[in-house]
Amino acid sequence: MKFKALLLACACLFLVACGGVDPDSPLGQRQALFKQMLKVSEDLGGMLRGRIAYDEARFVAGAAELDRLSREPWQHFPDVRDDERSKANPELWQRQEQFQQMARDLEQATAALVQATVSPPLRRSRLEPAVREVEDSCEACHKAFRAY
Repeated sequence: MKFKALLLACACLFLVACGGVDPDSPLGQRQALFKQMLKVSEDLGGMLRGRIAYDEARFVAGAAELDRLSREPWQHFPDVRDDERSKANPELWQRQEQFQQMARDLEQATAALVQATVSPPLRRSRLEPAVREVEDSCEACHKAFRAY
């Protein structure tokens, strides 16, 4: 009985150790940032689409947070593929110039979103296209460089 319990404990520890990504690794860092970006983006889109109650102050803060986050993941992409568990398409490392341009496009889109929030009252007619541009930037990069 003790042997079975010890064997089960070792198996569980082994699975836990092998299953995750080191949060301090480049892969772990960029995954965490992209998850944060997704959460903020979903909240902004949700407010405009009626899934979440619209709160102007929260929207403005979310736009600023998304703009800040949009500038961070790129430093965690090394010149060569660093982890086989990455969901990035191997072409990302071969087409760095295009990837970097798409990163800059996202940064410009989030900056434009922040700009759309600077003069109250905020109008959906200005916010919706800005949010759509951010979403389109994300989608374009995912289509080009994310392995699904």
